[in-house]
Parts: sequence; structure tokens; C-alpha cells
Amino acid sequence: MPINKRKVLRYTGWTLLTLALLGAIGASVAYSQRERLLTLVLDKAVKKAKRDYALTVGIGSVKFTGLTELALTNISVVPQDRDSLVRLNNVSVGVRIWPLILGNVALSNLTLRDGFVQVVKRDSLTNLDTILKRRRTDSTRTDRRTDLSDVAEKLINNLLTKIPDDLDVQNLDLRLIDNDNQITLLADVFKIDNEQVSSTIRLNRNEAMWHVAGTASPSDKEYNLNLYADGKPLEVSYLEKRFKLKAQADTLHAELRDVDRSGGEFRLEGAGSVRNLRLNHPALSPSDVIVRRAAMDANLFVGENYVGIDSSSTLYLGEVKARPFVKYTLPNTKAGTGKVIDVQLHTDNLDAQALFNSFPTGLFASLDGIKVAGKLRYDLTFNFDTALPDSVKFNSGLTSNGFKILRMGRTDFTQINRPFVYTPYEKDKPVRDISVGSNNPDYTPLDYIAPDLRNAVLTSEDYNFFTHKGFNEKAFRVSIATNYKAGAFKRGASTVSMQLVKNVFLNRNKTLSRKVEEILIVWLIENGRLVPKERMYEVYLNIIEWGRNVYGIGEAARYYFDKTPAELNLGESIFLAFVIPSPKKALSYFQPDGSLQVRNVRGYFRIIGRIMAKRGLTQPDSGAYGFYDVRLREGLRQQVAPIPGAEADSLGTDPADGDGMDDLFKQLFNGNRDDDKPTAEPTQEAPTARPSADRPADAPAPTDTVKTRKQLRQERREQRRREKEEKRRLEEESSGNGQ
Repeated sequence: MPINKRKVLRYTGWTLLTLALLGAIGASVAYSQRERLLTLVLDKAVKKAKRDYALTVGIGSVKFTGLTELALTNISVVPQDRDSLVRLNNVSVGVRIWPLILGNVALSNLTLRDGFVQVVKRDSLTNLDTILKRRRTDSTRTDRRTDLSDVAEKLINNLLTKIPDDLDVQNLDLRLIDNDNQITLLADVFKIDNEQVSSTIRLNRNEAMWHVAGTASPSDKEYNLNLYADGKPLEVSYLEKRFKLKAQADTLHAELRDVDRSGGEFRLEGAGSVRNLRLNHPALSPSDVIVRRAAMDANLFVGENYVGIDSSSTLYLGEVKARPFVKYTLPNTKAGTGKVIDVQLHTDNLDAQALFNSFPTGLFASLDGIKVAGKLRYDLTFNFDTALPDSVKFNSGLTSNGFKILRMGRTDFTQINRPFVYTPYEKDKPVRDISVGSNNPDYTPLDYIAPDLRNAVLTSEDYNFFTHKGFNEKAFRVSIATNYKAGAFKRGASTVSMQLVKNVFLNRNKTLSRKVEEILIVWLIENGRLVPKERMYEVYLNIIEWGRNVYGIGEAARYYFDKTPAELNLGESIFLAFVIPSPKKALSYFQPDGSLQVRNVRGYFRIIGRIMAKRGLTQPDSGAYGFYDVRLREGLRQQVAPIPGAEADSLGTDPADGDGMDDLFKQLFNGNRDDDKPTAEPTQEAPTARPSADRPADAPAPTDTVKTRKQLRQERREQRRREKEEKRRLEEESSGNGQ
């Protein structure tokens, strides 16, 4: 070996030896001083918690019990002026060496004895307020956009690395106290030993015994866990007390298979399932809903400004499966976009009977026992940008391939083709039986109803009724945009088919299940051609409510005008179409002399009349299309209250309740039901300006404050501007429908 090479090797060896000696000396010094260093680190952490989060952290004693193991006693975390957050009597913790060398803290083992962790809410205050407020304050300190993928990666990795490979917890009480409601989970034992998970958890002391079992490999970030209870279903009474939601399940299963960062996205792959899920909530269904099996193989992704579920995921419900895609994107002011929601759901061709068999029990009572044949495929696409609500995209369709009904279920949907008895309900109580057939003298065949009435109602409610197959997707899109801009359900998308099905076959409960069942029945009737369109419209006109205890066009024509349906003129027809959404208010639109009020009503006549004239359904009229020809029959005029003062014309819209869906979602969270609220059917894509009782729906609420003349002039100008915009929108929409 050359001399130079020997020198290099010798110098290198001495250098490495010197570094090793220095490292050993440093490690020896650090080891001898580790107690003092630990005290300094803990003091710094305690001061930071006090300064930044108003948390008082107490530690009775701390000491090393090994090279990387600590023993702590009497740990407490108390927010300022709040209930204690954490109290632990004895904790022993070990740290993994290699992650620590790389600057990461990962636990190798954790032993915990006796203590509690609690979240307490008293009135509107919680013992987490100081922590959450600090985080919100920190998030506003910089204008730099946060990368959600970085946040997700740090959060998940920090969470998973704090779960040790060896875990031994005994007598740890987890509490949630919400004013007078409380839930406690007492972990008698919770262990991870050689990747096996075992536990015994007491719910509310002795209410139930729960178990978490399965496998866990925290260092590999892999989990496969099951949650179940001894001798009874899983159930948390707190949900029923707080939200009126009764939820039970036999088993919950969860898996985490992979965590990865690739191509600027943070991804998680996992799965979850539930068996024998039982739900009961007044906004969902009047009876228990039972889901025998539901599962999902989920691939989640988080990018710089978006989060979602990848289309490679699979949803399972009973015997069928579907491919979902969900993406939520944060607003981008530079690009001019708001929050963007993108949802898709697709299936392959499904066995139709398997699909119907997979519906949750108790959800669609009228379909119980139905027998079908053929194939069905479902496709849904939805894209909504909150900055451009009118550009919403919505398409939903069930495609059939050889589908047919072999046997009806609990309800025979072809009964509409024959005479039957219809029973309207109010506040869940039957009003009276109405015979829908020739044995009822008020029943009027479609050909004996004035064409003006037939055309006015379709123009108002569902102009494309005779050409669509039960649904109007454009009306759905307009409804979504309108309701979002209004911040409430102001406009619905129910077609005549949907209104008919709701009245004839379903109860009037404002529940999510009833709405979905309504859609399914409409699809079966329309796509199976079970009932001719003419018959559907005839029955619709003969059963809908037109006033207090006034049902059907025969009763309505006689009640208001002492006429037969064939004798109705254009003005009377438009008025009857006008009151369909709020029939009980009909008399309030008249004056004591039997003429119609000008305010709110005349503008509606002009809009509907012009649309009908444009479509060749009536003659153009420079006036108000029969508005001044309407006269209430004399016998009813004494029931009309006097109208003080003259009133201006208006095109305000009626605050329709959107078929109760606004209340429905409120019920999902607070359980409150408004059973006294009358049902008003929402309007369609055709122009449907509706009156409110006293003012347009979008006008500001009256107050007791005295306003200046300038304020009043500004309000009148703003009111006229809104009226013009509403009129222009309705006419443009009508023009689009007629193309």
C-alpha cells in the first residue's frame, strides 16, 4: 500500500476515534446532567403553556427510570377559570431512539394508572376555549396560504407516533360534560401488547361494557380494530338526549392500511363498516331505520387547498356497491372562485332486485315486498361554486336495462288508474275522505276543466309535465342556486308528478326518508308507465288543496266563484294557480267588495299571462290578463277583512318552506319539530312570484324604529330594483323553458 494512502487511513481513523470519544464524553455529560436538562425543558414547557394557552400545568415529580424512560406523578392541566382538563396519577413513558435522533418524538411504551381527561361545557363556555382561541389567533397572523397536505401530514403523523407499540392503561376516565348531559368512558384496561389490542371499557359506569379488539402496529401505522358491547348493541344515550337521535349498532370496524405522501398530496387508505345499524330520528323517518350492513373502502387525499375521497374508493350497502368521488376546494380569491364542492356517485349495472333488497328496513314502507327484474345503473354528478351559484351543475339518473315490476310491494301504484278514496291529513290527523271517481259529483274529468285553468296551473307549477319523466333537473339547479343565495329554502323543485305521489301515497311527515321514497315512486310510475300523464294530471287537479277544507277543482270553482271548472275564465284560472302553494291564505288576497288586492297579486297575473301568451296559450293582453275580472262570490265576501289604505303593486315572493327541508336539517341537529307549520308545495322553474301576507319575502323585517324620509325613499328604490330583477329573471327563465 502506498505511503500516502496509509497516512490518509491513519488520519481518518484517529479523526473518527476522536469524534467517538468526544461523542461519548458529550453523552456522558448529558447523561449525568439529564435530570437538570429535563427540569429546564419541563419548566420551559410549563411557562409556554401558561403564557400562550392560559393553562396551568402541574407535575408532582419526574425522574428517569432508564436511558429513555421517564416516570411522572400527579400531572394536572387546568385552563384559567375553567374545569380541569387532565389529571393523571402515575405515568411511565419510553421514547424510541432512532426517531429521537432524527428530531421526532415517538413513544415506545406508555403505562398509565388512574386519572381522567374531560371536556366540560357550561352554558356557552368550555374548558378548551383558551386552546382553540389561541389556535384561531395564530392562524390569522400571516397571509401565507396554508398547505392542507402539510397540515394533514403533521397532524396524522403526530397523532400516530404518540401511540406506543406497548400500551398499558388502567382506570382512565374519559368524560364529556355538556351542561346537564354527561357521558363517561372508564377504561378499566386498554392494552397493546405484541400488536394485539384488548380492552374493557365501562360506558357511564354500569350502563354497558364495551370492548376494542384487533391488531395495532403503531410503528408501521397499521390498525385493524373492532368495537362491540357485551350482550347488547352499542348505544350512546347522550345522542338521544342532546339530538333526539337514537343510534345503535352491533359492531363498528375500522382499518388504517397505509399513510403516504406522493405528488404533493397526502393520502390515507383505510376502511370502515357497520353491522345492524339502527337509527331513529324525527327528521329521518317515523320508525326505526335498520341498515344490515354498510361499508366503505376509502382512499382519502389532501392537497394544497383541497380534501376529498378518491374515485378508487368503494361504497357497499347490502348487496350493492358504488364508486364515490368527493372533493372540497377552499376559496381562491385570485382565481375568482369560492368554495367548490364536487360530488360524483356511479354504479355498474346492478341487479334490480338486489338493489331493492339493499334498501334499509323501515326507510321506504310502500316498497316493502316489491319484486322486480332487470338491471339498473345510477349516476350522479354535482358541482357547486359558492362564488358562482348560478353555474351549479346537477345531473342525477337511474338508467334501466330490461327493468320491470313483477309484483307490487305494500302499495299498488296503479290504483290511481281506478276510482279510489283519498284522505288528506292536517297535523297528522285525517280531514275527511274524498272519493276520486265519478261517484263524487265534484270530481271533474280533465276534458271538462277549462283549458285556461289547466294551462295556468302547468305554467305556474310544472310547464314541462307532459314531456319530462317525473323530474326537472333544470328546476333542481335553479332551486339549489336560489336557496343558496337566499340562505334558506325559498324555492323547491317538485314536479306535478312528485306532488301527486306525495299526496296520494305518502304521509305528510317532513322527513328525509319520505322525500327519497317520493322520488323512487315517481321514477317507478313514470319510467314503468304505470299511469298515463293525462290521468295523473286529472287526479292532481281533483285532490290538491285550494283553500281551508277545499279539495279538488270542482269544490274550488264552486267555493270561490259559484262556477263549474269548465266555466272558469282566464283571471279566475290564474288566481287558482296563484294560491296553490299557500291555499289557506286564498281569501286574504281579496277586498271586501270581492275584487283582488293589487299588491302582490296583479304583478303575478301579468307575468303568468305574458308567459301563456308567448306560448300561444292565450291572447296577448296589454292589461293584467283577467285580473280585474275576478270577483269572489257574494256569500264569501263577509269573511274578507277590510284592507286599510291603498297598497302598491309588488312582485314579492312567498317564503315557501321548501317542502319542510329547511326545518328537516335543523331537526337533525336539535330535534325540534314544527308540526303546526302548514305544508306549502314549492314552486318550479316557470315564473312563480308568490305573495307574502304583508310584504315581499326578501324585504327587511319591520321594526319599531322611526325612519327618516331619506331612508324610506332608499327602501322604496331598493324594493323597486328587486322587483325589476325578479321580473327580468322570471321572464328570461320562461323564455329559456320555451325554447
